[in-house]
Amino acid sequence: MTSPVISIAFHSGFGHTEVIADAVRAGAASTGATVHLIKVDGITDEQWELLDGSDAIIFGTPTYMGNVAAAFQAFAEASSKRWYTRAWQDKLAAGFTNSGSKSGDKLQALQAVSVLAAQQGMHWINLGLLPGWNSTTSSDDELNRLGFSLGAAAQSPVDAGAEAVHKFDVATAEHLGRRVAEQAAVFVAGKAALAG
Repeated sequence: MTSPVISIAFHSGFGHTEVIADAVRAGAASTGATVHLIKVDGITDEQWELLDGSDAIIFGTPTYMGNVAAAFQAFAEASSKRWYTRAWQDKLAAGFTNSGSKSGDKLQALQAVSVLAAQQGMHWINLGLLPGWNSTTSSDDELNRLGFSLGAAAQSPVDAGAEAVHKFDVATAEHLGRRVAEQAAVFVAGKAALAG
């Protein structure tokens, strides 16, 4: 059986979101999937082709001023060439984001990324976790500690380096990578069975 190919297309302004992207990569790779990390600012023709050949694309961006980063938006607009040809039609998609505040209007960024996937005709994979850190007996040392469902969300202090990304936000991102890779494996096997 062929292992799925997953690409993580992301922008990171100060390194925090790159830590999350690498955790998503690690989670996906732990399943045996082939995984490509692609920084969307400065994306090459070869990297566009990697995205075209992927079974799943996981989009990542910091949340700046309540939305995706400008560099990610430029990538999204450049992907309109794929939209015209339906190059990403029926691929799987997921997303993650990071901001300095606990909320930071991250939902808006995740919604923007999921709408991009929908316009491309892709199938969205959500986080698939119950919210953590929502009772008197829980703590912020839990998966999905920020309580997002649409994708993985992380919070990083704006006055600290990438090493300050919360360990359970990293673990949540790893979970997202595994989840997408596991769903992509089912998707690839199903397509092969139907073709056979």
